[in-house]
Amino acid sequence: MRPSQVQIDFGTPPGTSPRTSSEFEQVHYPASHPSYSSTTEIYKHEELLPLHYMNEDTSTRRRVARGPGSSGGFMSDEHESEMHYDDEGKDVYSKLRHAKGRVSSGRVHKPPPPPPASISEFISQNLEHLPPAIYTLLSCWTRFHRIGYANTVIWDEAHFGKFGSHYLKREFYFDVHPPLGKMLVGLAGLLSGYDGHFEFKSGEVYDANVPYVAMRVMMATFGVALVPLGWYTAVELGMSSWACHLVALMVLCDVAWLCISRFILLDSMLLFFTFTTVFFLTKFHNQQYQSFSFDWWMWLAFTGISIGCVTSVKWIGLFVTAVVGLYTIEDLWEKFGDLRMSNRDQIRHWTARVLCLILLPITVYMISFKMHFLILNHSGPGDSTMSSLFQAQLVGNDFATNPRDVAFGSKLTLKGMGWGGGLLHSHVQTYPVGSTQQQITCYHYKDDNNHWTVLPTWEEPEYNPNSELRFLQNGDVIRLQHVATTRNLHSHSVAAPVTKLNNEVSCYGNSTVGDFHDYWVVEVVDDIKEGTDVSRIHSLTTRLRFRHQAMGCYLYSANAVLPPWGFKQLEVSCTKENDPEDMHTYWNVESHWNDRLPPGDAKFYKSSFFRDFWHLNVAMMTSNNALIPDPDKEDILASSPTDWPWMRLGLRMCGWGDHQPKYYLLGTPVIWWGSTVSMIAAVIVVSVYLLRQQRKYIDMTPQQWDHFLYVGKIAAYGWFLHYFPFFIMGRVTYVHHYLPTLYFSVIMFAHLLDHFIFSARWKGSTKRVAFGICAFLIVGNFWWFRGMAWGIDGPINDYWGLSLRKTWNIYNA
Repeated sequence: MRPSQVQIDFGTPPGTSPRTSSEFEQVHYPASHPSYSSTTEIYKHEELLPLHYMNEDTSTRRRVARGPGSSGGFMSDEHESEMHYDDEGKDVYSKLRHAKGRVSSGRVHKPPPPPPASISEFISQNLEHLPPAIYTLLSCWTRFHRIGYANTVIWDEAHFGKFGSHYLKREFYFDVHPPLGKMLVGLAGLLSGYDGHFEFKSGEVYDANVPYVAMRVMMATFGVALVPLGWYTAVELGMSSWACHLVALMVLCDVAWLCISRFILLDSMLLFFTFTTVFFLTKFHNQQYQSFSFDWWMWLAFTGISIGCVTSVKWIGLFVTAVVGLYTIEDLWEKFGDLRMSNRDQIRHWTARVLCLILLPITVYMISFKMHFLILNHSGPGDSTMSSLFQAQLVGNDFATNPRDVAFGSKLTLKGMGWGGGLLHSHVQTYPVGSTQQQITCYHYKDDNNHWTVLPTWEEPEYNPNSELRFLQNGDVIRLQHVATTRNLHSHSVAAPVTKLNNEVSCYGNSTVGDFHDYWVVEVVDDIKEGTDVSRIHSLTTRLRFRHQAMGCYLYSANAVLPPWGFKQLEVSCTKENDPEDMHTYWNVESHWNDRLPPGDAKFYKSSFFRDFWHLNVAMMTSNNALIPDPDKEDILASSPTDWPWMRLGLRMCGWGDHQPKYYLLGTPVIWWGSTVSMIAAVIVVSVYLLRQQRKYIDMTPQQWDHFLYVGKIAAYGWFLHYFPFFIMGRVTYVHHYLPTLYFSVIMFAHLLDHFIFSARWKGSTKRVAFGICAFLIVGNFWWFRGMAWGIDGPINDYWGLSLRKTWNIYNA
């Protein structure tokens, strides 16, 4: 066989003109491609260096793995195909920059796969969703198993089941929590066929017409969703598959999360929206490589909506809002330092955050209150917390038909118009300090002790119900007599019990005994209908101030809460400051009875939504601050924040009799203790890494370090912001307040295990053994303590090994 011919080029023949570069085909390589752009940049910089600069240190670089999804402290075997040079910081010219828009933390971005051509290809492309699907099915089993076994009202079902009933009966009520979660409880009752008739008394047996099992199942569905949310959040955080399994297992097997999700409570919804907020935030973070794309806007908007929802369930949702806020501040600060970003893009980023993370959550929060007001349009037990004009619009309320003009001899109630104000109130109890006279308070509920009669001064003729009507006008001097006790509203130069700079207000004398300290001058501020030109004082619409004639101070009620001897009602005092703009000195006539006057007209009364919204939120805040521990009463259910991370004390959720199922709210020890230790370990690990970095040791690539800090900051910020605020709160606390905090310590626990074991350069068999040990401890602990969530039958002393600490009040009475 003849060999193939080979053509040899001996150069350009003599006399031939040289060829130019234009005669060759030019291949344009994309400048954005990392391989070409980076190599070109290296060569360009190296040519600029003088030859004498090159030495052994600068010419030799260490190749290290570049894997933003790898959190290993050692070289990870994942993402090794993506390499870069690291010169240990000695050659600044040859350092590679991150590609523009590159996200160096979180999940590694992968292009979407091509559309599947067959069922098998579709299955292979979606195998990653099989583990969370299995965990979700297991979550359904744990949350729904024996969910209706206890047929009595368990713990706070007495509150939130009752609130759900109010929505079904459309009766206005008052509670310290925002309305979204309770509206969802009412929706669960509506979908279950419940008519709202049951009173939900604590420990009471549900009657046959209350579908409590169906309502519990709907509430438990939020708990079911926690498990897949935990899995996918771990995926978005860039954890290894081993760590994702651990996060899902810990969320699945924690007994406290399981127990709290199985009853008609708000906590399962609070946890659900906390989980969604973190998940959406991580999804948004992983879209940062393509700012202002559709997916970028979508996940940013979902984060804002989730913030609005979590704060609309409980105000504790503000803590996860703060986590998003810290992330956003850091993100915008980094962008502010990016000189390649145009001013236009800087403004767009700021505008997007304001729209989606501030205005959108506020809108969601306000919409929940708007729906709350629309549904609860009938008079109910919480009327008196709202303004008089708001109450006049409720169906079944007679304020609008009360006589409009106020006259001497009228019986009335006076409403404080400051935010969170109540009704002027007195009772037979006396002050234990100061004058020791009869107490005056502000009370948020309708009561006969709120009734007062307008009477003339002692020097004037006694009021005669048969004499000519005398209408109350601006500047009149009156006495206000308490109807129930016949004592008179009184003030003197004794310091108020709480607001020491103000004078005490009390009730003194009777219908025949009194003095000039009972006299109050009526000062009109304005009238909603007539403005400042007011001829007569009207109920509901006229704003008044009451000035003490002898001392010149004004009747005042802010949000100062009296001690237990005052039943934690609001203090009423007489302020010496004459501030015409102080809303806490404003009052209006709410209820009004006078048989000699004609009824009013409802067309005069209309209340603004924004004013009602603000009024209710201030009232909620005031009542929430009043939930302080009572030193005179031992609360065996309460616990302090220092008890929670180390599981010092749990909470009995029901009676502890031998013939009833018993539920004890406490977590799985290996999860709680392990996650608490991980928070301490994280501080030590970061400190060691920082010390080593200062000594020029290199344990991770910059991308790995960014990822390690990113996940650690999400977990640490979340844990700190959910936990430490309880140390400065004055209100009573319980162990269930720690449950949102636990989620962030679980993330930290899995993150550290991932960092040192599952993403490090250990053998695959070592990783499998480590995972097996962790999974066995988690599942084994859950199975041992499962009865605390599923219900413990019979005498509690028949069960051994449930009390790992002597402080757990499981066996003692």
